[in-house]
Amino acid sequence: MNLTTPDLTPTHTPKTRASRAASKLQDSATAAPAPVVASVTLLVNKLAEYLSPSELKKVKEAYRFSDEMHLGQVRRSGEPYIVHPIAVAEICADWKLDAQAIMAALLHDVMEDQDVKKEELIERFGAPVATLVDGLSKLEKIEFQSLIEAQAENFRKMLLAMASDVRVILIKLADRLHNMRTLEHMAPAKKRRIAAETMEVYVPIAHRLGLNNIYRELQDLAFSHLYPMRYRTLAKAVKAARGNRREVVKKILESVKNTLAAAELAAEVYGREKTLYGIYRKMRSKHLSFSQVLDVYGFRVVVENFAGCYAALGTLHGLYKPMPGKFKDYIAIRKLNGYQSLHTTLIGPYGTPVEFQIRTQEMHRTAESGVAAHWLYKNGDSNLTDLQQRTHSWLQSLLDIQLQTGDSAEFLEHVKVDLFPDSVYVFTPKSKIIALPRGATALDFAYNIHTGIGDHTVSVAINNEQAPLRTELHNGDIVEIVTDPDSRPSPTWLSFVRTGKARSAIRHHLRTINLNESVELGQELLAQALMALNINPDLPQPTIEKLLNESSAKSMDELYAEIGIGKRMAALVARHIFGLIDDEPGMLPSSHHHHLIPAELDPVTIYGSEGVSVQLAPCCLPIPGDQIVGQLRRDQGLVVHTSDCMPAKRMRMKEPERWIAVQWGNELNRRFDCRIRLLINNEKGILARVAAEIGESDTNISYVGMDEDEEHVMTQLRFTIQVKDRVHLAHLIRNLRGVAGVTRVERERA
Repeated sequence: MNLTTPDLTPTHTPKTRASRAASKLQDSATAAPAPVVASVTLLVNKLAEYLSPSELKKVKEAYRFSDEMHLGQVRRSGEPYIVHPIAVAEICADWKLDAQAIMAALLHDVMEDQDVKKEELIERFGAPVATLVDGLSKLEKIEFQSLIEAQAENFRKMLLAMASDVRVILIKLADRLHNMRTLEHMAPAKKRRIAAETMEVYVPIAHRLGLNNIYRELQDLAFSHLYPMRYRTLAKAVKAARGNRREVVKKILESVKNTLAAAELAAEVYGREKTLYGIYRKMRSKHLSFSQVLDVYGFRVVVENFAGCYAALGTLHGLYKPMPGKFKDYIAIRKLNGYQSLHTTLIGPYGTPVEFQIRTQEMHRTAESGVAAHWLYKNGDSNLTDLQQRTHSWLQSLLDIQLQTGDSAEFLEHVKVDLFPDSVYVFTPKSKIIALPRGATALDFAYNIHTGIGDHTVSVAINNEQAPLRTELHNGDIVEIVTDPDSRPSPTWLSFVRTGKARSAIRHHLRTINLNESVELGQELLAQALMALNINPDLPQPTIEKLLNESSAKSMDELYAEIGIGKRMAALVARHIFGLIDDEPGMLPSSHHHHLIPAELDPVTIYGSEGVSVQLAPCCLPIPGDQIVGQLRRDQGLVVHTSDCMPAKRMRMKEPERWIAVQWGNELNRRFDCRIRLLINNEKGILARVAAEIGESDTNISYVGMDEDEEHVMTQLRFTIQVKDRVHLAHLIRNLRGVAGVTRVERERA
């Protein structure tokens, strides 16, 4: 995956602006069968609604310059290339971004494609516009040692540009949206690559910034190119269902409108349809067929004021029976991206579950446009809206991570954790609400308050009770941190912190304060691992050069330091060295030569606290006691699967050389996630009995889901729980089978 903007122009390699222009003119002679005229009229009309005449004049100058620079250049569709910058500017104009942002949107490709220098843009359009365009420009055509490094470096540049000015990412998202809308002209392989990149990076960024319209459209566009057959099949099914359910939707709509009018509540009520990707994701996550996804349609109720939201909620609950556990109040505690609404699911006509979202007009604008709603560019924090202040704070945290991070890949690893907005909301002792990613610990909370507080944390109290630093936080927890100036971060903290900010701060401390100790420890650990493989730790220079080249480390000291702080496992690096020297005479005893493969060496021991160097595969979620096998990743990490995991077996057939023997260690001081599935009778109190039994078995619940059959007789419960090992799991399953109303219990695999 390459995080640069998709290049929709013909391939050329000119070295100067003049030769590039000549090349583009030559390309245009063979590109489109019929010329297409680009029009800027629609953009000008949109801008005239809110820009002053002087600002509009500057935008027109930027358009003329961009048009001149892209003269003769065409997209693969045959359109003049200037159509793309105009379309990007139109999307930005819909958000009513300022003149500088619109000019940057029109000019966003001239620096990379046309050899225009930043100094020329400063002279023509001013430093702010030039800085925006520079932030949007793609990386120079330099050679990276690996695709992962290229991805991470592109991502780092984009996010750091965001941190300095949020308009950069708004323009970048508009650029990606138009490219996705016109992706059908690309080759199939490139379409899939760009779509995968969009789903992995740009979709969560749009969600994190609250840009719901773009979030939904990018999801569906990426889905259509990643899985075209599934997309077409679902689209056909939804179209058929739309006709079948038209009468039901109409009946609900009329009933709701009449009931709200009778209650003297002024409200706009309209139906909405789930996105195709939203339906597909629900089918996959809950193992449902399309016919079982009943809430394809939902309704949105937009009222005049805050009090009207709760009044409308009470009125709707009087009209239809609410489903237990399906009410969420995102008004009292808004989502991390600023989203506010009341969500409730009611049992509509014919027993069909119907979801309602209730919000004010202001909340609706924020829900659809996020940080771009009522755009007001900052002249100081006092002029920012509440949502923009929180967004600005998050973007500034990217700079903190950048300062503490050693390389692009590590930066990418940290930030992507914070992009997904599945959050928990906890309180400081002074009742300030703090939003953290789901799974965050008390130590993550400390680092969220301030890096200095996190570094000096010694203990924590949750709801006035002492708790370990690794304790996972839940909604509503009140967290108090106790610090000591003499306390310092421990390498073991890396095994349980969840947020990128905490992880990068801990690693930064370990690198800077304890660098020499880390190098010495890493050197000792690697020497032990090499001697265990009968390899002389004094490696020859050619082997060292190969190792540094393939591991992307700049020196052996850097490699040793990464081993010492837990970023790499000594055993895995030793296995890699084994592969490099297997064919070098004299490096291995004759008994090893050409006869051993890594899987036949002594197993690597897994303790579950190795941090990022070892991951437990989410498809099978191995726990101590399972027979396990390890997959060596290209970036030196290790993914641990159960031996009977079907996805692992398929991958092992493709790349057998990347699999090694692993085993559990004897001292495991943590709990491990595991999925179980229960079939129960749908009767009163059954869920409470099951949850109580799980709690009494000394087991934590981190997720619970429920699926009912059509007759509402049997219910399938899915839990993600945290257990010590297979013995603990077996004890729990045995206890659950004794709960009245439970007919079957089994461990769930992917």
